[in-house]
Amino acid sequence: MNSEKTIERLALIGVGLIGGSLVRSLKQAGVVKEVIGVARTRETLQKALNLGVIDRAEAEVEAAVDGADMVVVATPLQAMPPIMSRLDNCLGEHAVVTDVGSVKHYVVTTANLHLSRNFSRFVPGHPVAGRENAGVEASGPDLFRGRTVVLTPVEATDPAATETVATMWRNTGAAVRYLGAEAHDRILAATSHLPHIVAYALVDFLAQQPESDLLFELAAAGFYDFTRIASSDPVMWRDICLTNGDALCAVLEGYRANIDRLLDAVKSANGEALLTCFERSKLSRDTGLMNKTSAEQ
Repeated sequence: MNSEKTIERLALIGVGLIGGSLVRSLKQAGVVKEVIGVARTRETLQKALNLGVIDRAEAEVEAAVDGADMVVVATPLQAMPPIMSRLDNCLGEHAVVTDVGSVKHYVVTTANLHLSRNFSRFVPGHPVAGRENAGVEASGPDLFRGRTVVLTPVEATDPAATETVATMWRNTGAAVRYLGAEAHDRILAATSHLPHIVAYALVDFLAQQPESDLLFELAAAGFYDFTRIASSDPVMWRDICLTNGDALCAVLEGYRANIDRLLDAVKSANGEALLTCFERSKLSRDTGLMNKTSAEQ
């Protein structure tokens, strides 16, 4: 990449919400010259071409990364191993590779195994942003503005490659933060993965009730706010659960214990216990949200 940090050619492997939003933002900022896309279906590639997200479509990974100085892997997690194996044999000498996966220990382990010759130029990343609608048609150039992107480089990662990826993300309007992969996975299990599972579980539970049509008809705005993320991509969230199992099980066990305490309080008509939980929750959310909003401004 040149001294101005302009990406001459970016290869986007997996053309969906996150990858599409990334390149739209980079194009808007004028810091990428050409984007080559590769996806599972021709339909997805045609949508991306029609939207101007990519400049050229390729059917194969090897053709997409030919001549690329930046490669972004934006596929579901369990699709990464074969992709990285193919990348290892066709990357240019100075190409930098990154990803957008939500489980970093799995990604780092996968890259170390399958991207062995180019592992030093792989920078694991995760933009902590998204929306419930999937697909490139849901992408937008402002998705990352004011959000945080976590990078989890390891000891073997080339610092210059890390700075290149960090600069790319800063050009989207995001703030970059560095964490270890295991710390990232533990934190995201609690703040992102658990809420999605809870939303999916609640909607699934209600959908299986005999009066499900009436339940959804009478659901208030709060229900739709709370369960919005249950409209997210099921394949992506299946892969997250399967690849971050240990951390997710730990927070699920803790959450289940808290639900059991609330159940006991309701059964015993323990209003004091309920009020203590609700007041503590309100204070924590109000304070945390206020601090987060201030930090983003």
